[in-house]
Amino acid sequence: MTLLNIRNLGMTLSSPLFSKLNLVVNAGDRIGIVAANGRGKSTLLRCVAGTLEPSEGEITRARGLTIGHVEQNVPPALLAKPFYEAVLDALAPEQAETESWRVDVVLGSLQVPEELRWRWLSALSGGWQRLAMLARVWMTEPDLLLLDEPTNHLDLGKIARLEEWLNGLPRDVVVILASHDRAFLDAVTNRTLFLRPEQSHIFALPYSRARTSIDELDAADARRYDRDMKTSEQLRKQAAKLNNIGINSGSDLLVVKTKHLKQRAEKLEDAAKPAHMERSAGAIRLANRGTHAKVLVTLLDAAVEAPDGTLLFKTGRQFICQGDRIVLLGENGTGKTRLIAMLRQAIANPETARNGIKATPSLALGYGDQALADLRDVDTPMGIIIRRFDVGDVRARALLAGAGMSIEMQGRPIGQLSGGQKARLGMLVLRLSNPNFYLLDEPTNHLDIDGQEALENELIAHRASSLLVSHDRSFVRAVGNRFWLIEKRRLVEVEDPEGFFASAGGGEDLPKG
Repeated sequence: MTLLNIRNLGMTLSSPLFSKLNLVVNAGDRIGIVAANGRGKSTLLRCVAGTLEPSEGEITRARGLTIGHVEQNVPPALLAKPFYEAVLDALAPEQAETESWRVDVVLGSLQVPEELRWRWLSALSGGWQRLAMLARVWMTEPDLLLLDEPTNHLDLGKIARLEEWLNGLPRDVVVILASHDRAFLDAVTNRTLFLRPEQSHIFALPYSRARTSIDELDAADARRYDRDMKTSEQLRKQAAKLNNIGINSGSDLLVVKTKHLKQRAEKLEDAAKPAHMERSAGAIRLANRGTHAKVLVTLLDAAVEAPDGTLLFKTGRQFICQGDRIVLLGENGTGKTRLIAMLRQAIANPETARNGIKATPSLALGYGDQALADLRDVDTPMGIIIRRFDVGDVRARALLAGAGMSIEMQGRPIGQLSGGQKARLGMLVLRLSNPNFYLLDEPTNHLDIDGQEALENELIAHRASSLLVSHDRSFVRAVGNRFWLIEKRRLVEVEDPEGFFASAGGGEDLPKG
């Protein structure tokens, strides 16, 4: 049964986001939308939801179709409500009086613990706030569920719950979601839409298999274009040669043949279309100044404690060496953030090892946290680069342009930039710091798939020594060459992350503060 028919849909803002998009959505479809940051995914979802009018084309919805749309941001008014009431508020007042039991059913299906249901949303993590938004929408029993970056702010446990919940929905419910989480897309979708400015492509495959198909399609288009351009060049060379002979000999026949050859070349050039090249949202590059030290950090059975002094775990005797890309695994609340804070302090003061962490004096730290707290909202990208690094205005503008920042963006307060733009600015700051050791906490947050793959390639190509915390399973699998797991109050090394991924889901977030 067809629920949605999209015909020749297009949207142009400052530039075309997508055009001539045709898509038929049937009952049971689970569609993942893939595109770079700022390339129209959220816009397309709003068009489908009916809250935004497209520039061209039309969307036909089945009669009586109900649509639930979970956007990225939590409305501020909801933050002043307890979790339970924020969800109950989705019902009409007369329904809320008699059908409040539905809230318990929905929260139960999402495995929301009882002790969290009456806490204020503002006091809970971004992950629980996202699940509250999803619960609100599911209360309306939609036929079509639209999800915009649903894994943002979710830890591995909540991502696993969300995957299980989505895969357990009634088979006829349609889900269309925009996401940069490759493993999540593979787990919950059966069709993939690559959204592009001119010619979008839809495959009846989950992301990884669809990615292979579109890469092959793009490669074939590139070969076809190169072949057509070579043929055109040969035709023009033949035409030029015949033209010279015709002029010298006065042959009208050769002049006519020359004209025909030129026409064939022009026709071929007009019909030939270059293979799709994704417009970069900004380059991501890293640096590695190197060091002669083989062992960068030594952990001497350091005790990692909560702010109140409670022991979280002990590290045992561990070493971080040159070329190590260590991924730190553990449920939320086990002490990953505390260990990172201790490492930062030890690197800033290498002369002391009182806390059981000894860093080589030649260590130059590159630190990036998931909140990008080092980038103040009131500052500007241009101001940050000029103030922190020894570069002139011209060089600073060129560096920012390479990171995807237009002249206008360069002078705009950082608080007005998108998450993807902030992330790329943070990566530029890291690169210019020229470290020899990276300490990265959720570095793929807000990065599109191209950005994630660029970061993976840079870390590997530069043999960048690093300790990483990430909930992105694809990133962890691609980058890590060592894995540390916090379990039973000990830090142990494991061969790979798969056992942890399989068991994720038991930990709970604590309220903020």
